[in-house]
Amino acid sequence: MPSVFWTGRLTFPMRVLVNTNNVLALLSGNATNPLAMKSRVRNGYEGRFSPDVRKYDELGLELQERAADIQLQGIELPGQSVLDVGCGTGVLALKALQAGASQAVCGDIAMFMMEQAKAKLPPGHGTLLFCQLDAEDLPYSDGCFGAVLSGMTFGLLPDQRKAMREMVRVVKPGGLVCIGAHGPEHYWEAIDGCFRSISKRHILGYRLEFWPRTEAYLRRVADLPELEDVHSHREVWKTRFPGGGAMYDFFAAITASWWYAMFPPDEAQHDSERTRAYFERKGMNTLTDDVIAVVARKVR
Repeated sequence: MPSVFWTGRLTFPMRVLVNTNNVLALLSGNATNPLAMKSRVRNGYEGRFSPDVRKYDELGLELQERAADIQLQGIELPGQSVLDVGCGTGVLALKALQAGASQAVCGDIAMFMMEQAKAKLPPGHGTLLFCQLDAEDLPYSDGCFGAVLSGMTFGLLPDQRKAMREMVRVVKPGGLVCIGAHGPEHYWEAIDGCFRSISKRHILGYRLEFWPRTEAYLRRVADLPELEDVHSHREVWKTRFPGGGAMYDFFAAITASWWYAMFPPDEAQHDSERTRAYFERKGMNTLTDDVIAVVARKVR
C-alpha cells in the first residue's frame, strides 16, 4: 500500500496539513487506489492538465543529465541490452548507449515523453527502442536484459517494492539493476510553497502521487535474495534561479503539475498563475536537488 505520512522534508505547518489530508485520503480510499494514481501521473505527463510539461527538456534537461551521471557512476555497460523504466525524455537510455550499450529500450507510462526521446538519438550509438509500460507490470519475459535502469522515477510509483521485483525479474543472472530516486530534500522548497498556495478545496482527501525516499529505505527495497553487491550513493546540491517565477516555471515543467487533475480545467490555470505569483512575491529562488542511486547485481 502507498505511504500515508509524508516521507520528505517540509516545514512543520505544511507537514501537519499534508498528513491530516493524507489520513482523509486513506479513510476515503483515495490513498489506496493505485490505478487512479498512475492515471493522473500518465495524463499529467501527456500534458492533459497543464501545458507546462511541454517545456520539460527546455527547462529541466540539465538536471536530468546531472542526475543520470550521478546514477551511472562506475557502471560498465558495453555490449549490454538495457531497459530504462520510466525513461521520461530518454536521458538515461541515451547515456547508456553513449557508454557502450548495444541497445536501449525506453519505457514510460506517458507516450508524450517518449515522443521527445525519439528525436534525440545521435547516429552511431546503438539501437533505441520504445515501449509504453507500467513499471509494476513489465511486458517482458524473465531475464531478457543485461541491465535494467530507472532514473528518478521511484517517487512516482505506488508500489515501489513491486517495481523493484519486476526489474529484477527481467534482468539476466549476473545483470545490473540500478535505480535513481528522489531523496527527502528533493524540491522541498517548491513543494512546501505549492502546498501553502494551492486552493485546498479541490485536493481535500487527495494523496499526492510523488513521494521522496531515504537512502536507507531504498536499500531495504533492494534487499532481495536475488540481488547481491548492493551499494548506494547520494548527492545533494542547491540550484539557484533568477527569481521566484523562473523557479516555479522549472518546477511546473519537470513535475507536469499533474495534481491539477483534481481541478476544473478553467480553475487550474488560474491557480497555477496564483502559485507562480506567490513564488515571486516570496522571493523563492533556491531549490534543493537530492538524488539517490542504488546499484545491485542479480545473483548468477
